Amino acid sequence: MDAVVDAIAALDNGEEPDRPTLKAAVRELLQALAEKAPGHTVEVRVPPYGAVQCVEGPRHRRGTPPNVVECRPIVFVELATGRLDFAEAVATGKVMASGQRADLSDFLPLIDGA
Repeated sequence: MDAVVDAIAALDNGEEPDRPTLKAAVRELLQALAEKAPGHTVEVRVPPYGAVQCVEGPRHRRGTPPNVVECRPIVFVELATGRLDFAEAVATGKVMASGQRADLSDFLPLIDGA
């Protein structure tokens, strides 16, 4: 997870990670989320870098998924590394979460970003 380490270092320096680093970090963290919460019930979108389906439960097959979580790349890195609480991010509008199963609180953070 070299890109994640580099992204965290940039955030620690008060900077935004460069585009290639941020892209790689988001993709690594999305993969880690899919492994931690396998399934097809929730679609997590981090445009423009990626999306995964995760969380055990009913499988979505066609059209717009009923359970969607979407946020900006920096926000996803902050969530995945424990720098931002999921419920707080939803409450402040940093994360859009729709659907009964679109709560990722049980799966985040993915790694300790401290």
